Amino acid sequence: MPVEVMGIDHVFIPVRDLAAAEAFYDKVMPILGFRKGRASDRVSPRLRYDNRQFTYWVVLRDGAGSGDSPGAAAHLCFRVVDEQAVDRAAHELRAAGIEATEPQAYTQYSDDYYATFFPDPDGLLLEVMNFNTRRRRRMFDWDAEAG
Repeated sequence: MPVEVMGIDHVFIPVRDLAAAEAFYDKVMPILGFRKGRASDRVSPRLRYDNRQFTYWVVLRDGAGSGDSPGAAAHLCFRVVDEQAVDRAAHELRAAGIEATEPQAYTQYSDDYYATFFPDPDGLLLEVMNFNTRRRRRMFDWDAEAG
């Protein structure tokens, strides 16, 4: 039985100029129902826009930022129900010959962020992460998250 993906958790969009991107996305994203969120200062400079379903990150292109984490490059993240599903996905990916990282906690993102990463043939970084507390709160208590 395959690991069920609940949806896209987030995408990272690389840009050359973070200030120009911010001016653009600050106009566009509210029209599309996204709220600008605070990006953690524990990771490289980036912009965050959230809706109930997923997060749209804007990051400096590789080489322009600190590159401090596997998530600093452009990537697409699939959300699964829990840490056990992440473990199972990583195990099954490796069994299929895919070079998935060992699943682990990434507490620099949130206390219960748990993921595995793997590249596609063209180098796009793919991720499988658990449906953590922050994401659940954003999805199910959107109005409380606004404050």
